[in-house]
Amino acid sequence: MNQQALRAGLAALACAAASLWPGLAGAQPGDYPNKPIRMIVGFAPGGPTDIVARVIGQALGDKLGQAIVVENRPGAGANIAAETVAKAVPDGYTVLYNTSSITIAPWVYARVGYDPVRDLAPVALTAEMPLVLMVNPKVRVNSLKELMQLIKSQPDHFNYGSSGTGAIEHLSSAQLTSMWQLKAIHVPYKGTAPALVDLLAGQTQFMTTTLNTALPYIRDGRLKALAVTSRARAATLPDVPTVAEALSTDFSSTAWQGIVAPAGTPAPVIARLNQAINAVLASAPVRKVLAEQGVDVLGGTAQAYGAFIRSEYARWQGVVKASGAKIE
Repeated sequence: MNQQALRAGLAALACAAASLWPGLAGAQPGDYPNKPIRMIVGFAPGGPTDIVARVIGQALGDKLGQAIVVENRPGAGANIAAETVAKAVPDGYTVLYNTSSITIAPWVYARVGYDPVRDLAPVALTAEMPLVLMVNPKVRVNSLKELMQLIKSQPDHFNYGSSGTGAIEHLSSAQLTSMWQLKAIHVPYKGTAPALVDLLAGQTQFMTTTLNTALPYIRDGRLKALAVTSRARAATLPDVPTVAEALSTDFSSTAWQGIVAPAGTPAPVIARLNQAINAVLASAPVRKVLAEQGVDVLGGTAQAYGAFIRSEYARWQGVVKASGAKIE
């Protein structure tokens, strides 16, 4: 074989390898990362998810020696952000700071542009936030059981808000009322902030939302916390019982977060990111900042996160079906 033919053969082999392993040329494990990494967030700047993403992103950038550029792409239950990452080049330079919405939205929306199991590669589970069920103080109850009894005595008289149809806030409240066969009216808003405005004004009577969002209103007495949805009491609200304690049930629901990449991202790149994320989550400064917001730091392997996503995807299918939530 002459030199020209040999070079042609090697070039063809390289092209074939690149087609089998997308992103290989731009993500060699030896020099990854060698440029800034985009971290897509499916929610607006300043929201609870965005705040946590930026804390972790800043520390992760310092650990990797490259900037983590947070890019907010809110809308459609975070589907826009998830689809953006699912269709990105799988080279490790575009990741999604995701929430539990990636396992909920595909069951709520009639059409989504991604499959969370097929199109996204798990990197690491980062954190979870308990949800807290609150009432406007004008609702004269002091426990979750009292609220349930009051709603039962006055069907369709009570309204509860959420950041939108199919959001975890909506589904957690809907699941609770469904368990007790109560009739309460769901009022969806375009985000948590306007939902809280109406709860504070007494236009709605109760709401379930993330603990870090609710804490300022609970601490200054503008809203009353009745229960948290996690399996254990929240360290920031030690006197508030869990739903399980309040209602003698095994109910639990948390807003969890993590980082995923496009499917096909090379395993060494996933491993490098996972290692760095776990180091960040173990650092005292990051843990302190997040603990002050009521955020529980997690971590773990990419494989464990993948198994968790699959289990949550299956679980939320049943919850969404029972709630009747659907968006065309």
